[in-house]
Amino acid sequence: MQSFTELDLEYFETNLDDHVGYLRLNRPPANAHHIDVLLELQRAVEVIRFDDDVRVVLFGSANEDIFSTGFDIGVLQEKSGQQIGYASQTSKEVIMKIRTTDTIFIAMVNGHCMGGGLELALACDFRYVGDDDDYSVGMPEVHLGLIAGEAGTQLLPRYIDRSTALKMMITGETLTPEEATERGIFDEIHSPEEVEDAAREFADQIVQKPNLAVGNNKLAVNEGLELPLSDALAHERELQNRLLGSDIAKEGVDAYLGKRDPDFLAVEKGEKEPGDAE
Repeated sequence: MQSFTELDLEYFETNLDDHVGYLRLNRPPANAHHIDVLLELQRAVEVIRFDDDVRVVLFGSANEDIFSTGFDIGVLQEKSGQQIGYASQTSKEVIMKIRTTDTIFIAMVNGHCMGGGLELALACDFRYVGDDDDYSVGMPEVHLGLIAGEAGTQLLPRYIDRSTALKMMITGETLTPEEATERGIFDEIHSPEEVEDAAREFADQIVQKPNLAVGNNKLAVNEGLELPLSDALAHERELQNRLLGSDIAKEGVDAYLGKRDPDFLAVEKGEKEPGDAE
């Protein structure tokens, strides 16, 4: 398995900085995606899943004005309905891999975020957006006689209320970043030049937390919400049992009782023994 730093992708720029991985979509002019983009994203997510050095991912765009306009409409004319259906299914599978990979993904949206672009942002655990009224946010597929086919019909109502989500999709309305944030689509809104810094500050906080516990929290929420409560509680119990008796739990408990700050990162990297105060 490749490491994240070994990835060489055509449609994404990647780099790793102090355990924070940057994954920037780069397909000019509009960052519209097709099957090759989705397969590269799938490859990147699978590498991230197995790379312990990547503790948080910042998912953004190499384009200063566009996050992503979604699926490449030109491909709709070139490929058969069956081929487009396969691409749509692949996109859903990639999105589910993001949601079930125990690494936190933070979307940095500076630019237009439409259709499948918004669906990719919704796949992330957190979404930061730039406060620029020139940016368009929405799911306009109805104007093409289509629906949001990359998990949007299911993800959007899980973040905002059902009626508001359905209205957005059946009218194809376009929102400003501020309007989208007020509806709950984005978690934080900043000036465009501050979005990446704000997302990075949050990422740096996560890096210092116990990685296994952070990941298990994500899985407990994302997977548990799709289960009946009794099954979700059993899932939570299993995830908690993985932590009980672990090195990070030992470090956390010892630090708490010893009135010192825990160093989870050093323990997980094997640079110190759990419970060692030095």
